[in-house]
Amino acid sequence: MKKYDLASGANDEGSGRRRQILEIAAQLFAKKGYRGTSMRDIGEQAGVLGGSLYHHIKSKDALFVELHNAALDAAENSIAHAVRAQDEPWARLAAACAALLEIQLAPDSLTMPMMNDFREVPDAVREQLIARRDRFEEIFRSLVTSLPLPPHIDRSIYRNLLLSQLNSASDWYRDGRLSPSEIAAQIVAIFRRE
Repeated sequence: MKKYDLASGANDEGSGRRRQILEIAAQLFAKKGYRGTSMRDIGEQAGVLGGSLYHHIKSKDALFVELHNAALDAAENSIAHAVRAQDEPWARLAAACAALLEIQLAPDSLTMPMMNDFREVPDAVREQLIARRDRFEEIFRSLVTSLPLPPHIDRSIYRNLLLSQLNSASDWYRDGRLSPSEIAAQIVAIFRRE
């Protein structure tokens, strides 16, 4: 999943212009980060002058939170869909890992850049992003809970290590040798403990 349905908003729902502005903003945030992207940059790229941009967008902070949440919503839906197709706990975990890696390793993915920019944002924005990320991680909390792990394995540490490994894959992944699905299978094989 590369593109997300970004057309939301109380006053402009379904607006093609707003959708265009959101897509441009998401690309700029993904490329330049929160701090490196200004409302002026977004307006210039979208061909919208100063105050007109605020007709579509409340603030940079609100925009970043909206885009971050839209990316996680789309990722969550994709993972949930992949997991529903499996019955066995290890197969469900592998499907979730593969779906997450497909999203993260897509060349034009917006999810990873949006999720990795927490240090750049103001504290109030960071709190919102962390709260949404924690809700997203509930998928993996549930999957790990259902695994037949030995009793001495701390499931919280297990889940955090697994997510750390998955979330860092874009740092070392190079297209060609293994697919995201094959990498997910390797990660699950390494983490499989019964």
